[in-house]
Amino acid sequence: MNALSKKLIRLGLLCLVAVMALQLFFLCRIVMMRWIAPESTSFERSNIYIVATTKQEPWRFAWRQTWMPYERISVNLKRAIIASEDATFTDHDGVDWGAIEKAWDKNQRAEKIAEKNKPKVSLFAKKSVASAKLARPPKTVGGSTITQQLAKNLFLSGERTYLRKAQEYVLVVMLEAVLSKERIYEIYLNHVEWGEGVFGAEAASQRYFRKSAAKLDASQASLLAVMLPRPKYFEPRFSSSAYLQHQAGTVQARMGGVDIP
Repeated sequence: MNALSKKLIRLGLLCLVAVMALQLFFLCRIVMMRWIAPESTSFERSNIYIVATTKQEPWRFAWRQTWMPYERISVNLKRAIIASEDATFTDHDGVDWGAIEKAWDKNQRAEKIAEKNKPKVSLFAKKSVASAKLARPPKTVGGSTITQQLAKNLFLSGERTYLRKAQEYVLVVMLEAVLSKERIYEIYLNHVEWGEGVFGAEAASQRYFRKSAAKLDASQASLLAVMLPRPKYFEPRFSSSAYLQHQAGTVQARMGGVDIP
């Protein structure tokens, strides 16, 4: 074995040790969450950094977040979010493979339709603004569970890479093995984003309805649940979006058949 081979082996072992040390760090953090609620998430800290470095007057930025114990959060909100985001949350082991398969099929169909409708531009003509709009990429649909969303928000960046996704699955296994479904959902409900600087059920309830998360009725809870995929988009449209109202009605109709931890 030559010197180069030995160096490569040492490098490989060092990388393996580093990866294992990182997983141990994540595991220790998750074990602590059985008793100690996380004060912030990676996603929240990145939001603070973006505000501090991009806004002209970052001191005017309002941060809203108040931890609310699980038993004090409205059952209506618990049911609405599961109905909207992850209908099999209480049954799966952290990953809903059926939902991922459906999302994959839907994205493939959307890509085919987008490719079929892509405007053909003459070789002798410049692309117009209208053509550029027609050529927008199709919207990507995800199949992430509540546990996956929590794993990503707690520890990871927003980049879309296979390595990040693999780490997400490892974190999901840890979360499901160490924490109860109720604890996973409690942490999720207290840290999920509901607008710019609005994190957690209590902050969202105060922001949009001027009441505690314990007092949300079914209609209000379903509106908050429908916001979750695109909270910053819906925040300025909260009172006027017909789409939001329609989707909230659909979610509210499903709430009766939802199991919660």
